Amino acid sequence: MAEDRFSLGSLCCDDIDAETPSARPWRLSLSDPRVAGLFWQILVVAIAVAVVAWLWSNAVHNLSVRRISTGFAFLGREAGMPIADSWIDYTPKNTYLRAFIVGVVNTLRVAVIGIVLATVIGTLVGIARLSSNWLLARLAAVYVEVLRDLPLLLQLLFWYVLMQGLPAARQAWKPVDGVYLSNRGLVLPSVPLHEANGWTLAALVAGVIVFLIVRRRLIAQQMLDGKARPVWPYALGLIIALPALVSWLLGASWSVMLPELRGFNFVGGLTLAPEYFALLIALVTYTSAFIAEIVRSGIQAVPRGQSDAAKALGLKRSFVLQHIVLPQALRVIIPPMTSQYLNLTKNSSLAVAVGYQDIVSIANTTLNQTGQAIESIALIMMVFLTISLGISLFMNWYNARIALVER
Repeated sequence: MAEDRFSLGSLCCDDIDAETPSARPWRLSLSDPRVAGLFWQILVVAIAVAVVAWLWSNAVHNLSVRRISTGFAFLGREAGMPIADSWIDYTPKNTYLRAFIVGVVNTLRVAVIGIVLATVIGTLVGIARLSSNWLLARLAAVYVEVLRDLPLLLQLLFWYVLMQGLPAARQAWKPVDGVYLSNRGLVLPSVPLHEANGWTLAALVAGVIVFLIVRRRLIAQQMLDGKARPVWPYALGLIIALPALVSWLLGASWSVMLPELRGFNFVGGLTLAPEYFALLIALVTYTSAFIAEIVRSGIQAVPRGQSDAAKALGLKRSFVLQHIVLPQALRVIIPPMTSQYLNLTKNSSLAVAVGYQDIVSIANTTLNQTGQAIESIALIMMVFLTISLGISLFMNWYNARIALVER
């Protein structure tokens, strides 16, 4: 009897497998959905390849007719272009490749610093919009509505004209000792970075990373047994003692260099050129207005009952916001925040409007000098694509890390 049941079960399984689409034999007929789908995919890919090949051959033909050489060999030639604002060593005698590297660094200066500042300011303004203080909430609303509704290029030109209207270096504003603001830009005190300083900063970054890992494990242990464990000894040892020990062993110098007015300009210190400063302010204020709305909507997406329950327990408003509301709001905030980071990075290409020499400005100058239009545009596209993909990968990783896990 058991053998009969086994035979019937095997027969039923064989019938089911025979009826599944994966078990059907392939027929070279467009009536078969699998063949039709494969045919249309191959056709679309072939058309796309043909269009790209035609465009490439047409471009190569027109360039050859005009006796314009193709390729990236021009990157090894002397650039001959001056770059006023550069964080790495550069002279006009350097190659075009070096000039492009300077452009990439200048673009990253705007993007990275702008993202950090826009996030901080946007978060504060978004929280202020929900404040119980009527005046603070209205000021935050005016900030958001005004800056969101004005074109970014108009704001950029406004800040640049405002910077040009500042007094000359001899009559520069001095809000605090060692800080000067004039039409030459913003001049700040600086600390000369040597190799020992670099290793000390690396030790600081490593200490912060290790501290965050240790803190996470201590919190996990507290959730298991309910026993609180102090974290301040680890913070003291990893964030303060470790960098101090590395600095002492390597003999790092942390003397502050104050800027001094000599003639018609400043010597020493860190100078933020008016073009860079205007671009940074415009990008930060414009993007922070959008981030503020994202933060506000993310906080309001958290059920109000959780805040009310926390207040009923006597918890402080700042503690509730930091440990209860914001961690849940991040799941709503992060995806649209990624788009704003990408927008800020791409909007940095407006630097050409105020003369700041980023990758777009340097590529345009290279294009005019060499005639390598396709190659220059391709380099711009590659740089922005690489930066944007890097931001997207990091933000997607962070979004997946904080996402709720379905059980």
